Amino acid sequence: MIQSSIIRPAANEFVREYVRRLHGGDWQPLCFRLGDVLDETYGLMVYQEDVSRVAVAMAGFSHGEADGLRKIMSKKDREHRLKHYRSRFFAGCAENHVALEDTEEMWRMMMSFDGYSFCKPHSASYARVSFQAAWLKCHFPAEFMAAVISNRGGYYSVFAYVSEAKRLGLKILHPDVRYSEIVWTGKNNWIRVGLQGLHGLSIGCMERIIMERKKSDFASISDFFCRINPADNEVSVLVHGGALDGLAGDLNRSELLWQWAGYKAARQNNPRSLLFPISLPPPPSLPAPDEQTRLRREFSALGFLCDIHPLECIVRPEKNLVKGCDLGNYRGQQVNIAAWLLTGKLVSTKSGEVMEFLTFEDETAVFETTFFPQVYHRYASVLPGGRPYVLSGLVEEDYGALTLTVERMKPLF
Repeated sequence: MIQSSIIRPAANEFVREYVRRLHGGDWQPLCFRLGDVLDETYGLMVYQEDVSRVAVAMAGFSHGEADGLRKIMSKKDREHRLKHYRSRFFAGCAENHVALEDTEEMWRMMMSFDGYSFCKPHSASYARVSFQAAWLKCHFPAEFMAAVISNRGGYYSVFAYVSEAKRLGLKILHPDVRYSEIVWTGKNNWIRVGLQGLHGLSIGCMERIIMERKKSDFASISDFFCRINPADNEVSVLVHGGALDGLAGDLNRSELLWQWAGYKAARQNNPRSLLFPISLPPPPSLPAPDEQTRLRREFSALGFLCDIHPLECIVRPEKNLVKGCDLGNYRGQQVNIAAWLLTGKLVSTKSGEVMEFLTFEDETAVFETTFFPQVYHRYASVLPGGRPYVLSGLVEEDYGALTLTVERMKPLF
């Protein structure tokens, strides 16, 4: 519960101090006036209520005044309105013989609640939801991951959640106009990509597919084209995403696109074809896309690959690359690793320099990296998300958490 509340913007240094104390590090109340007020949270302010309790204990605020200070933390005009509370807090602490440096330190800790913080009941509810999610992920991984992806929420991209599902041992089934719902579905050891996973497929087209399928199964590609009447771009994404493979029979994806062109030509020549399926002649024998082209088009249509991780089909000229799951075997050593960038968080050092914590993955694990200011400035211009890189750096461990401190990097393409 404490962890869900203390991890917030502007609280970075206090998070580290909390971890130190949590692991048995010595600490004392910052001020004699506090007594055991913050004992539950190792002497640190974690919950919104702690702001009120500290104001009462250190500065002699009334409970009404203290609650007013707590509430003002999240207001847009907080800087203007905090001037009164700051003066009142410093004056009250001085009257209670609190050292000025202790007063300033506690006020600075209060200011770390800027913009985003939890009250204790809110933290408790998050802890409960976290436990429920962990239980569902453990016991019903397919259903849970399908629901997470369908919700289109969370900190990570669909790409990252698909990778996690694969690491859980789940098989990702291609979208299929015969079986896919609009949302993703999961059961046992598989997850079926929902129609919403196809980039550029309109909600109208998705709903028509579901509605027509309820009337009767699609008998053929021609039958599908007639009943759904998709747009050109929608046919393209359906073909490249694999959603029409189940109706293709012996046709490859190049020949499916040829059939669509033939269907459109026949429809233009015969307006009645809008009402009845067209019997199309077989297409000429066209070569299927080569494997790299097929995967590239599938990635463009879906934003991920169903069968493999994109890193597995990229040529890596570098030697001695380690896997993410093996980083723990290289503590204190320099390594090279091929990785896909997922997301990042910019922070400022005490001196005001910009650095970034970035999350990468490969097919085996997700891992965290640190780009200190000098390295960040060198590579900031080549750090868009959704790309593969080769990272070189030092594997470090801090309270059991592994981090790669990056020294050099380059895009894989």
